[in-house]
Amino acid sequence: MLNRFPLWKNLMVALVVIIGFLYSAPNLYGEDPALQVTAARGVEVQVDTLDKIKSVLEQHQLPVKSAVLEKGQILVRFNNTEDQLKSKEWVSQALGEQFIVALNLAPATPDWLTAIGAGPLKLGLDLRGGVHFLMEVDMVEAIAKSQDQLVQDFRTELREQNLRYSGVRRESDSVVISFRDSDVQQKALAELRNKHRDLELTDREVNGQYQLVAKLTEQRIKEIKNYALEQNITIIRNRVNELGVAEPLVQRQGSERIVIELPGIQDTARAKEILGATATLEFRMVDDTADLQSAAAGRVPANAQLYTTREGRPVVLQKRVILTGNHIVDAKSGSDEYGRPQVSISLDSQGGNKMSTFTKDAVGKSMATVFIEFKPEGEPGPDGKRKFRKHEEVVNVATIQSRLGNNFRITGIDNVQEAHNLALVLRAGALIAPIQIVEERTIGPSMGQQNIDSGLRAMALGMGVLVLFMALYYRKFGLVANLALCFNVVLLVGIMSMIPGATMTLPGIAGIVLTLGMAVDANVLIYERIREELRNGRSPQQAIHLGYERAFGTIADSNITTLITAFILFSVGSGPVKGFALVLMIGIASSMFTAITGSRAIVNLLWGGKRLNDLSI
Repeated sequence: MLNRFPLWKNLMVALVVIIGFLYSAPNLYGEDPALQVTAARGVEVQVDTLDKIKSVLEQHQLPVKSAVLEKGQILVRFNNTEDQLKSKEWVSQALGEQFIVALNLAPATPDWLTAIGAGPLKLGLDLRGGVHFLMEVDMVEAIAKSQDQLVQDFRTELREQNLRYSGVRRESDSVVISFRDSDVQQKALAELRNKHRDLELTDREVNGQYQLVAKLTEQRIKEIKNYALEQNITIIRNRVNELGVAEPLVQRQGSERIVIELPGIQDTARAKEILGATATLEFRMVDDTADLQSAAAGRVPANAQLYTTREGRPVVLQKRVILTGNHIVDAKSGSDEYGRPQVSISLDSQGGNKMSTFTKDAVGKSMATVFIEFKPEGEPGPDGKRKFRKHEEVVNVATIQSRLGNNFRITGIDNVQEAHNLALVLRAGALIAPIQIVEERTIGPSMGQQNIDSGLRAMALGMGVLVLFMALYYRKFGLVANLALCFNVVLLVGIMSMIPGATMTLPGIAGIVLTLGMAVDANVLIYERIREELRNGRSPQQAIHLGYERAFGTIADSNITTLITAFILFSVGSGPVKGFALVLMIGIASSMFTAITGSRAIVNLLWGGKRLNDLSI
């Protein structure tokens, strides 16, 4: 029979619409202004911390919607932003610098919706507010790290070739190798020139010493800088993902700077801590032959270096680095068999081979884990930049019990939160060079709300005009198109809410408005075709059937060409352009479903299988 869907197709349409309603429903509940409290390095958020926060808020008579301790952090929800802002100042004063107190917006989605994975739309920086950073990479340190690596490489290569040298050191913009014999110097020159064609190697004689001077070429320096910038961008993206920020913007600006936009973050403290962390690890052998008292007095062996533990205890380590954090591919925090915090490390194949080769003959000896990070200090100079201080401390000294490979663990960490933060930074990668913030902007939620209100007004106005036009021009069929249009909006919002990382921006709202017009356009094509079939003498049932069938090809062609354009925009665009393209692609798919299948299902239910003399179209 014409214009009757089988039961399965009606059930499919109903199921899609129900799922769309369920997953778009969280957007009706909004978000609560919240205070997020996390621990700085070296402390831990505990139940007594939560009790202290509650006591402070009660003392200042601030009503709290809820306050919970979950996953090592405290989330306090408030009824309005005024209470939220007041609480931040008082809680920060009460907890001190050991805790990071940040403003946030927490979804107010009911538990029964959260249980099925439903959540509100992720809003972009222009709608939700957030923070904008402009960060600059310290290229001087990036070049210095490359030169330090050359020092290690030269020592290894010369030892492998049995070429005796008296010293290898870095001097400003070059690496100097000293020899006692000119023949050895020339042999070393030939060997190193063969292996390092991107270096400028020259020989010289200074105060009876024969030296080789290695300098990086301009091309090599350019490559180092570009690599440092690109790697830092990749690592920052990984860290942003660890922070759980939806659809962030991380992109290059010029030759030394990175732009970062984090929607929804209202306080920069936590973001700064994770994004700017330059933490990495080095594994070195303990020099058991060194005298600690002599080393502490300044008499350190030539091939060793003095370090201290967090408790201030001196430790003498060999200068040779067994392995660096660059070979770490995964790091997970947890607890050992005694319940003490630990970080489990996984190395890449090259790192695993290095660790295995070195520890094969070192069973029973002590190996230290050195934690390294760069911290800015002092006031910015005339160029607006601050100097970085290299902070090193031994976090763990352990006896090698057996030959190590790709997986091992480090202990000696103060608490679970510190282990978690260290694992996060190591898992995301160590920054190739330190970065510092040269510009910082916070976009408040009030400005974002104004953009939302303006966008919703534009969408409501556009939809209102479309609904009125369709109802007046196509009468009852126009009402069907309007109902399908409402389903289209619900479905679009539901799909956007379901996709991980999908973000709604102001251009995205423009994409919704454009989608509404395209959805109505499909119904206009169908209805005009039905009218044409009626004028050609077809019966109402035949006209409906042929109208949907023959208009489908035209609708599909026009939508596919638009889909291709949207896909290209999504592929090559970034930020707002990408958000617009994503909404447009989803809107095209949902509009074709609602305009063709959805509206046809409603038309079939109303008019299908009935004897009709005319149509209200």
